[in-house]
Amino acid sequence: MTDRTMTIREMCEAFDVTPRTLRFYEAKELLHPRREGQRRLFGKRDRARLKLILRGKRFGFSLEEIRQLLDLYHMDDSQETQLRKSYALAETHLAEMEAQRDELNEAIAELKDQMAWGARRLAELRRNSAAG
Repeated sequence: MTDRTMTIREMCEAFDVTPRTLRFYEAKELLHPRREGQRRLFGKRDRARLKLILRGKRFGFSLEEIRQLLDLYHMDDSQETQLRKSYALAETHLAEMEAQRDELNEAIAELKDQMAWGARRLAELRRNSAAG
């Protein structure tokens, strides 16, 4: 993306979000668009931050975790602190997501077994009622 500013409508189209979402992130001080009267103008920094916010949300990070990571960006350590913290959070969330997936796979297998039993039982009942 270029250095030019984008309006709220352009941001919504570019990132597939609603104006309400952008205003919410602004209210939470995650985005800091420049104001010209009633207009919000989003710069390159806001676009980068929104991209990270949306990615973090997709990965299950809380807004507070995302805020902490974004705030670490401006430290003068070549982003090492931000990367370390991001990596640690990612490890935690990955473990949680894998556990959820495993639980879901187990539930799916159990449901399939119950459905197979139900199908067999229904077939048996139909045979018995046809024979009787």
